[in-house]
Amino acid sequence: MPYLTESMKSQADANPLFGRGDPGVLNYRITKTIIEWLDKEPRYSDYNAAIGALECAKLEMVRRSLSPYEDKAIERNGDVYPYWLVPTND
Repeated sequence: MPYLTESMKSQADANPLFGRGDPGVLNYRITKTIIEWLDKEPRYSDYNAAIGALECAKLEMVRRSLSPYEDKAIERNGDVYPYWLVPTND
């Protein structure tokens, strides 16, 4: 958990675009959202659901955004993996 100054927390809470590009602010905002989503006395299943949602969001971002970005970089710059380690669609 990033430990932001009180001023930064206030700005992040008031403005969704504050701290754009700062991973600490992003971590803070995600953490606050999860804390607000949890019940006052969370059970294991609540933590499990929150962690599952975070993991699925991460995997979807990799699948939809990062993988295509990496594929274009491979086309531009060449691949570091040998052909025999890369599965094909054949």
